[in-house]
Amino acid sequence: MSQKRVLIAEDSSVIQNLARKILEFQNYEITAVKNGEQVMQIVDKEDFDIVLLDINMPIMDGMECVKAIRALGDKKKSNLPVVAITGNAKNYSEEEFKSAGFNDVLVKPLNFDRLVEIVNELTEE
Repeated sequence: MSQKRVLIAEDSSVIQNLARKILEFQNYEITAVKNGEQVMQIVDKEDFDIVLLDINMPIMDGMECVKAIRALGDKKKSNLPVVAITGNAKNYSEEEFKSAGFNDVLVKPLNFDRLVEIVNELTEE
């Protein structure tokens, strides 16, 4: 069975590293970037099973980024499961996350059991 690939976009290296360690322990292959623009560049070239997007990032934030992913011409890529990671859940309603195109939302401080649960759920064939 090949490893599932997770793309994490998070400008906090602490959270990025923690999420990476936890998901690698669950046997996921992790690629990490710092902003939405980098997400779009790498999604263009490579295939992933799920994307974890921080909402507050420089250059292109999570909201813009998920909309850009959903607008991609490649159906497989535009339908990627995308999970929001946010420290400011109050800024957006669950409805806004859903209509932007997110499959689910994780609120900081991250609950790592929930992280693993969501990633497992959304990457099951």
